[in-house]
Amino acid sequence: MTKDLSLSVVNTSTTPPTTDTTRLSWATSLFYFGMLAGLYPMTFALQRFNLGRILGGVVIVWALACMLTAAVTSWKGLYAQRFFLGFVESVIPTGFMCIVSGYYTQEEQALRQSWWFSSTGLFTMIGGGLNYGFAQIPGGSLKRWQYIYLLAGCLTFLFGIFCFFIPNSPVEAWFLSKEERVVAVERLRRGQMGVRCQKIKMAQVKEAFLDVKLWLVFVMMGSAYTVNGAVSGFGPLIVSTFGWSTLESILWQFPLGGLCLIAILACGWASFRFSNVRIILLILNCLPVIAGCAMIWKGSWTYHAGTPVAGYSITGTFGAVASLTIVIGMR
Repeated sequence: MTKDLSLSVVNTSTTPPTTDTTRLSWATSLFYFGMLAGLYPMTFALQRFNLGRILGGVVIVWALACMLTAAVTSWKGLYAQRFFLGFVESVIPTGFMCIVSGYYTQEEQALRQSWWFSSTGLFTMIGGGLNYGFAQIPGGSLKRWQYIYLLAGCLTFLFGIFCFFIPNSPVEAWFLSKEERVVAVERLRRGQMGVRCQKIKMAQVKEAFLDVKLWLVFVMMGSAYTVNGAVSGFGPLIVSTFGWSTLESILWQFPLGGLCLIAILACGWASFRFSNVRIILLILNCLPVIAGCAMIWKGSWTYHAGTPVAGYSITGTFGAVASLTIVIGMR
């Protein structure tokens, strides 16, 4: 994809030749610019209207945008596609947070939230395996990278249809009996949590903006996604600079994804099992990320160098940092 869309430009006039990845950087950044642009209007729609219908419609549009990646023929077209993909994806984590907080008590939320967020690590491995498999396709009318986007889009489309059946709140849960709905609401009442409210209250908006905890969560999530942007946008490219081939670089996503999966689930379980450990776990998971970045930075970038690759792999704990930050923001 990088070669087909001219996302990297090799300058052969220098010795040794240098590679300019500015276009790839902008393609990665525009995705997050799109998320920033879409977050507030999309969140307003999620708050104001039916949860399942908004989430289902957004996921289906998200799937179509993903499949349209296969139709992109230049880096300029990818810029537009990435921005729009980020725009519609911006509300997805918020929607899942609303589902978890609308059905589970505060004591249960950390564990349940870790289950869906652990897909960050799981699908890093599954996606890496699929990318490796599609890279073996010898021919066909499409480029190898186009197949993976078409498959991902189709699977997401099916999930979008499922989202339409998500009830707006426990009161409307079609899979619960009348007695079970009452119990579900009373469980939330016991934890001093209300049932889903679709009215925007400006007093609460003002209170949130004046709450220092909101800005601390803002800074923590921004820091976590700084690493996420580097890994998701440049992961295989970073590993390839250590002397590994393109296919081998894809396989190096497995240890990073595996550590991310394990760290998220372990922190979710520990937060459920023990009291007042979220901040401690968040700090502990930041340490491997810092160490990994230092290993990449200061390690010797020789052929098949072990230190920078090991450093790259242990940065996978950033997933647990993001997951714990979300839980802290939900409380």
